[in-house]
Amino acid sequence: MEQKDFEKIYQQYRQQSEQQAQMEAGPSNPNGKEEFVAVKKNDEGDIIAFKTNTGRELDYLTALDEAKAGNIAHVGVFHKYRRDIIRSEPDGIKENNLDRLPEF
Repeated sequence: MEQKDFEKIYQQYRQQSEQQAQMEAGPSNPNGKEEFVAVKKNDEGDIIAFKTNTGRELDYLTALDEAKAGNIAHVGVFHKYRRDIIRSEPDGIKENNLDRLPEF
């Protein structure tokens, strides 16, 4: 019976899925909206502020208002724990998750 490397096969699947997600996502920012490029975290690791590609530094409430208004690309707002929360679009690309952005 043939011995399979299940881990290797799974990693190939994950890589193909990420490449497919990037292709389907299309151009990075077709509408010219601002994007979050960095975050500031508190001591507990919670995101408390955002930096955009234009250099603006936004506190969480301002960023939330901008995201709700549709002014920030690749993010959405959802309601959980009786509050609104900013999150990156679920596009399958780990590198653009808000928690993985560099800190400023």
